[in-house]
Amino acid sequence: MARKNKRRSRRSKTSGDHDSIQPVVTKGMEGGKYQPLSDHEIEQIHQTTLDVLENIGMANPLPQLKEVALEQGCNFTDQGRLCFPRSLVEDVITRAGRDFIMYGRDPKHDIEMSDKKVHLYGGGEAVTILDLGATTYRPSIINDVYDIARMVDYLEHIHSYSRLVVATEFSDLLKTDINTAYASVVGTAKHTALTFANGKHIKPTIEMLDLIAGGEGKFLKRPFCHGGGCTVVSPLRYGNDNCEVAIASIEMNAPVWVVIAPQSGATAPAALAGSLVQVLAETLASLLLIDLIKPGHPVIFGPWPFVTDLRTGSFSGGSGEEALMSAASAQITNHYGLASSVGAGMTDSKLPDAQAGYEKGITVAMAALAGCNNVSESSGMMASLMGCSYESLVIDNDMLGMIMRVVRGIEVNEETLSYRAIKETVEGEGHFLRDPQTLSLMKSEYLYPNLADRSTQEEWESEGSPDIRQRAEKQAREILNSHYPVYIDEKIDKKVRDNFPIEIPLDVIKPTKDRF
Repeated sequence: MARKNKRRSRRSKTSGDHDSIQPVVTKGMEGGKYQPLSDHEIEQIHQTTLDVLENIGMANPLPQLKEVALEQGCNFTDQGRLCFPRSLVEDVITRAGRDFIMYGRDPKHDIEMSDKKVHLYGGGEAVTILDLGATTYRPSIINDVYDIARMVDYLEHIHSYSRLVVATEFSDLLKTDINTAYASVVGTAKHTALTFANGKHIKPTIEMLDLIAGGEGKFLKRPFCHGGGCTVVSPLRYGNDNCEVAIASIEMNAPVWVVIAPQSGATAPAALAGSLVQVLAETLASLLLIDLIKPGHPVIFGPWPFVTDLRTGSFSGGSGEEALMSAASAQITNHYGLASSVGAGMTDSKLPDAQAGYEKGITVAMAALAGCNNVSESSGMMASLMGCSYESLVIDNDMLGMIMRVVRGIEVNEETLSYRAIKETVEGEGHFLRDPQTLSLMKSEYLYPNLADRSTQEEWESEGSPDIRQRAEKQAREILNSHYPVYIDEKIDKKVRDNFPIEIPLDVIKPTKDRF
């Protein structure tokens, strides 16, 4: 028992007070050291992409886009396809909005989208949730949207939030969008991405966010949410509804997120290079949609090439090919100088097990090392994006911290080369445990996990031989029963509820007893 208490004390000390010491890892550290493509290969892909946009083009453009595009020298073919001259595409790439801030409710959560600064993002929009300790999924509801938001709020290595699950109990789409926005911002002060079923839902959402921000126009001065969506139906066809959402999202005075996810061998070529060509063409077509309507408006550029298991035709989010494609997409987007987004961490496993661990670890690490600004789907997602797990969120938080430590890399300078330490140790005690450098680097060079087991075999056995899911269940339960942040004043909350169809009960966001 004494050994166990000693261990707990050690854990407490090593976890440290994050406000009093310089953290080992932070959001926005520079990636880009991993480059799966050569400069020549990037140029080949780019030129073929321009060929696709110039000679094949996009079907089903909105009349608003078609009108302004034709004025810019585009061609509308007899087959009803809008073709973009390569010179126009390259001009838009050059002038597109970049190097911007995604604001948090609290400035400490601001995210700088520039260069190859890496940020790890929640998101996924699953329709089922795996409860603590469960082995079967249930339909997700609005309470889950809120509970996951406050978990993301608590977990330090998840830098921003987008709903990981959908509130499936609502049939009214406006009610879904309004309640999702509310549940998100009441649960976290981190920057939040919002998705909308209809562009007309954005105006009332802004009105609600204004109330929450402190009055009319307050949200637009410092927008802590952004909108967007998947504007393309692959292959090479605009999706009108989501295009209208993307255009309406400009009204939020925040970056518009365009995410394009064709599936190799199904809605994109089976060849990985060909799939990259198509997804880049479709994402550039989405960039053109926004930029031609509002030149220079910031866009989060999201080519998300998905991979198919060609034996079954099903999506495989945890594959090695997915890891490669995501990293390559980030690399090409960085080459363009645009704010990059990819999906990574989309395990095919149904439980937080070894398969989930290696699939998530490999895919997220490669995207982060490639210098992706916004690594989405990076935590909590299971079952090829169909499910979400509370335990996975805390496991993944540990994983993301380790990945960010890898992104940070190794600092090489006169001090870290350690000649003095080596000389004095060799001539002295023969070990480095009491060397001043060891003590000074203990909390600045080394990252200690919150969840991963580093105990002895004896200690582990004395605690009942728990596996990582059991430890994660305990930690997730503690967070869910204790972390109820108050980000909306009670009077303002009442005003919001009086004016908008908020369905999440007050006793969920202000419980009188443990809910988990």
